[in-house]
Amino acid sequence: MAYTRVSDANEITAKYMDSILIEQRLIDSVVADISTSLLGENFSSPVMTPAFSHLGQYNGRELTGLEEYSLAARECNILNFCGMMENDMFEKIIDTGAKTVRIVKPYADNGKVRDQLAFAEEVGAFGVGMDIDHIFGETGLDIVIGEEMAVQTEDTLRSYIESTKLPFVVKGVLSVEDALKCAKIGASAIIVSHHHGRLPYAVPPLMVLPDIVEALGDEDIDIIVDCGIASGADVYKALALGADGAAVGRSMLPALEKDGTAGVSGFIRKVGNELRYIMSATGCETVYDIDDSALYFT
Repeated sequence: MAYTRVSDANEITAKYMDSILIEQRLIDSVVADISTSLLGENFSSPVMTPAFSHLGQYNGRELTGLEEYSLAARECNILNFCGMMENDMFEKIIDTGAKTVRIVKPYADNGKVRDQLAFAEEVGAFGVGMDIDHIFGETGLDIVIGEEMAVQTEDTLRSYIESTKLPFVVKGVLSVEDALKCAKIGASAIIVSHHHGRLPYAVPPLMVLPDIVEALGDEDIDIIVDCGIASGADVYKALALGADGAAVGRSMLPALEKDGTAGVSGFIRKVGNELRYIMSATGCETVYDIDDSALYFT
């Protein structure tokens, strides 16, 4: 059979995640508690929403998809993320009551970055951050919906971190080198991600995650994973490899489009319930008991 090359990082990621198997440990185990702490706040689950942008109104409903999934995050008491948007839309997200981290694009317009960070703090965001995996495009610097992006240096990112009192999250870390730089400049958290396969042949986040965790050691920085997270098993594997939390992404879109807030709430709870089941079946009473000892790499 001829070998077919696959450059799609999403397919590579899915195959890697599915190659990790889980050992069962039942005797003396108990029903697990999936609650956790992230960025100094207690949440009902380590599952979180993705930093989506530009979701309109589904099926003629009044609220945008961004508002609907944020309401679900509030109902489920999980950490909420949102992405590229103007300040008026972000204020609507805050009005949902969700504890929300605003991920700002690396705009070439430095003033716009600072304005959006400041506005987020002013209206009550839980945290802010930057999406560094949108710096480059195929012809140079990326252009997203007419907005040109810019190169980000350690000094630039540090200046953003120092400009806010809020926790700062760097999204798009996919190497030990970048993770160490984020810790050096004072980031509160990183999201290990290839942004749905922007980089061909990108290393799966769960493959590079253990190296990042080891390199960061005792650094006071939370580690979140996204890309391909669609089940409690995926979340369990991420936590077992050293993550503090995992964000679902496109896996929640069908539920969002069909049933809005109720659909996303149901999906998040389903993922959490599966996580609880797997934890219980592997002898893990809390999320802090999870480690890689029950994983098998095929």
